[in-house]
Amino acid sequence: GTTGGLASLVTAAPEVLLAQVRTLAEATRRGVVDGIHLEGPWLSGRHCGAHDPSWLRAPDRAELDALLAAGDGAIRMVTLAPELPGATAAIRCLVDAGVVVALGHTDASYEQTQAAIEAGATVGTHLFNAMRSLHHREPGPVPALLADPRVTVELIADGVHVHPGVIRQVVATAGPDRVALVTDAMAAAGAGDGAFTLGGLGVDVAGGVARLRGTATIAGSTATMDRLFATAVGLLGGDDAALAAAVRMSATTPAHALGLGSAGVLADGSAANLVVMTADLQVHRVMRRGRWLIQPRQGES
Repeated sequence: GTTGGLASLVTAAPEVLLAQVRTLAEATRRGVVDGIHLEGPWLSGRHCGAHDPSWLRAPDRAELDALLAAGDGAIRMVTLAPELPGATAAIRCLVDAGVVVALGHTDASYEQTQAAIEAGATVGTHLFNAMRSLHHREPGPVPALLADPRVTVELIADGVHVHPGVIRQVVATAGPDRVALVTDAMAAAGAGDGAFTLGGLGVDVAGGVARLRGTATIAGSTATMDRLFATAVGLLGGDDAALAAAVRMSATTPAHALGLGSAGVLADGSAANLVVMTADLQVHRVMRRGRWLIQPRQGES
């Protein structure tokens, strides 16, 4: 159920990250992906999740410039923790370069989050997951991200990462025009249970849930977009309004947040991307750039 998306890179050594960016920049030029998302290495050690903590670091202008040069315009979004030294300058640099800045894997205070938004950050990476929890005296990043109309908040609506009641509350608070469904999928997506790696770390998948080997830490997701879509429709009531909201959150809102003007809509001049689903929300047909990738079986229509 995915016709486009960003390829996310996790925290790694500087030379490894540069090589990965160069490879994915070529994939972006060929239209395989819509761009690169750097999720790391400028993240909080307290909320690093499935990122290798040995390679976490503060933003460095020289590294930033090298990565942007290697990407040659392909880096579409960068997630960072705004409380790190040099983060505000990095946000401004990235925004000036046309890169969407997202806040995530963070221990930032409410005020630090607000300051990062003022500096140009416009996305909250997988809200609630890998960030300081909400507390009534130390609210942290979540309410700051939800309250600002300039910010799009991501949700991993797979039934594992965020409680259904929280998903409904976020959509009610921010509205479908500010909520983007994201898979946060790693290599195990669609592959079943087993042993995998993520950024050099061992990951075990059991019952469709990926966790860092030997820990309870969730390591990305095994979900695909059709699953998120169906989950969102069900959580929001299962009616036509829920369908419309889920379409916006899975297609239109993410494309708008990333500046992908021709994606996420069906209109003259837009990308001819289309997913046709059955009445029970199973993928039936998929069109990408005007070409059917999945056709109905013989006898179906």
